[in-house]
Amino acid sequence: MRSRPEVVFLSAVRTPFGTYGGALRDIPVVDFTTTAAKAAIERAGIDAGDIDSTIFGNVLYTAPDSIYFSRHVALKSGCRTETPALNVNRLCGSGFQAVINGAQEILLGESRVCLVGGGDSMSQAPHIARGLRWGTPLGKSPPLDDSLWEALRDSYVGLAMAETAENLAEQYGLGREIIDEYALRSQQLARDAWAKGAFADEVVPIPVKNSKTREMQPFERDEHMRPDTSAEGLAKLKPVFREGGVVTAGNASGIGDGAGAMVISSADFARDRGLEPLGRLVSWGLAGVDPKVMGIGPVPASRKALASAGMSLAQMDIIEVNEAFAAQACAVERELQIPREKFNTSGGAIALSHPLAASGARITAHLLHTLRGEGKRFGLGSACIGGGQGIALIVESMQ
Repeated sequence: MRSRPEVVFLSAVRTPFGTYGGALRDIPVVDFTTTAAKAAIERAGIDAGDIDSTIFGNVLYTAPDSIYFSRHVALKSGCRTETPALNVNRLCGSGFQAVINGAQEILLGESRVCLVGGGDSMSQAPHIARGLRWGTPLGKSPPLDDSLWEALRDSYVGLAMAETAENLAEQYGLGREIIDEYALRSQQLARDAWAKGAFADEVVPIPVKNSKTREMQPFERDEHMRPDTSAEGLAKLKPVFREGGVVTAGNASGIGDGAGAMVISSADFARDRGLEPLGRLVSWGLAGVDPKVMGIGPVPASRKALASAGMSLAQMDIIEVNEAFAAQACAVERELQIPREKFNTSGGAIALSHPLAASGARITAHLLHTLRGEGKRFGLGSACIGGGQGIALIVESMQ
């Protein structure tokens, strides 16, 4: 009887994240995702021809070729024409979902090696003129809908994502001071992480054109960070979505652009090729929650992942929860009783930004490199998902 194959990570990288309208504004999402994909293949120590399947998350279809996203990334990265490709969209969990889909193919014996990840260009989200195809009356201009703004609002419950965070703040008794304090921590930890080289092994530069000299130069560092953020400055910002509320531009995740990519394989493939994996995928979990408090999704998803692994939260050395909003992250932290010293120890999306499908790939890559760099073993990564879902996975470092 054959034993169940293990899924291992041969590489895990990401691009620097550009802020909204920043360094990556004019670069198609397929192009900067391909940069990450090529780096992942190279670092894995394999040829692009070894890839059996390509799976990438992409949430906002912001480019003319977005419907071909994963396929074009695969072909531009040198994968064989015969290699199939799949786009996945589980909103903010898409980067994690790509890993899970790839793992399922490997566990089913359909693939031995998968190129997986996610990318989004939020800066290129278009305005939409609905119905224009069927004509416009003389003298009338069609209304334009902002596709980015629409994406950040759940029409089923009639709430913007920030309003669901307000609901969690109220439910968990999280005041403005607590939430701003957490946002400040994210900025400070991200600043310190960059200063000590904590992101060096995961980030691959992207060539961009200098707006002044028009010459190409490497874009190497997350752009959204505000290292000079202060408690006083955060306190001055006004709530955006609810009178007397707590969610502000300073304690919400940044809108941004970026991508991440990983090569995963069966442990047998790695062993046969003499490759040293970064780590292995232990388990994952998915869950649905009330859309009005979608940010609590990581709680049941994490519990499912832990149960699947037969583990407890106490066994996790590092716990990363995507910071959609400080209020949401604090609610998850409180509900799961996560020790602060293990929680988002290099900052998160409040400082780095949250390019939707890229965030799960970023968190997974960071867990793998941080566990190895710090000589630790287990990491849990999770994200809430608009519409009321959560996703989580557990990885183990392989020293």
